[in-house]
Amino acid sequence: MTSYLGIDLAWAARARTGLAALDETGRLVASIAVITDDEIADFVDAHTSGTVVAAIDAPLIVPNATGSRVPEQLVSREFGPYNAGAYPSNRSRPLFDPPRGETLCARFGWDPDPATAPGRGTSVAIEVYPHPAMVVLFALASVLPYKAKRGRGLDSLKVAFMSLLDHMERVCDEPLGLTTSARWEEIRSAVSSAGRIADLDRVEDEVDAVLCAYLAWLWGTGSPAMRVLGDVRSGYIVVPGSPSVPPARPVRARALDLADEFRAAVPSLTRREAERLAEIARERARVTF
Repeated sequence: MTSYLGIDLAWAARARTGLAALDETGRLVASIAVITDDEIADFVDAHTSGTVVAAIDAPLIVPNATGSRVPEQLVSREFGPYNAGAYPSNRSRPLFDPPRGETLCARFGWDPDPATAPGRGTSVAIEVYPHPAMVVLFALASVLPYKAKRGRGLDSLKVAFMSLLDHMERVCDEPLGLTTSARWEEIRSAVSSAGRIADLDRVEDEVDAVLCAYLAWLWGTGSPAMRVLGDVRSGYIVVPGSPSVPPARPVRARALDLADEFRAAVPSLTRREAERLAEIARERARVTF
């Protein structure tokens, strides 16, 4: 049999990680938020059996010493206008040397190569990113502003969060069975009754993990919509198709990578200096989403 697992993996070992498990039919059987790798292992042991297909929101393969990975560049070019660009990751950051996702794949025996088909005793993991997935699956012009950021109040966050839950029920209820899930009803209640932003924070990672589990289901059942941006050598991110509506902000034509643009403007910059400036620019461009 096959189990499907969604992991909204915290980059740091002390932050909260969301987990969600689906059974062989794709029904949601459990979801939770945990902290440690051992707690993740306990959940995996309790709620999966046989072949596992895991979809992880965190870098799995980070070969580059500096700058950003190929998949992050590809995602940002395609989904940046939807406010769904990707954060850069590289080995100069202690969090990615090695990345936590790589360590967990090795621990559980999951093959992170997207060219490896699951089945016949072969468990796999793919890297996913919920924001581009939401843009595609929910036909959004921009990502939903449900994450706590500067300038967002409780009321606006609750509206965005409830919209996210509504979209997930509309698109993912088959096969997840969200509308009949007791835990999903608890999550809905927690969002609607939240009196503080912290109340929303407590379920955010878990909800992201449920979406990741849906992506694991699409991948494991061979959905033709699933696209691999990048490869196992340079790193990759799997997205469930292409955007179907125009973005909220127009695409700005770009002939060069951002680092190359910096070097063209300031020829005295080294490649490493330009890549660092590009990282800062990308991070600041994403600060509102």
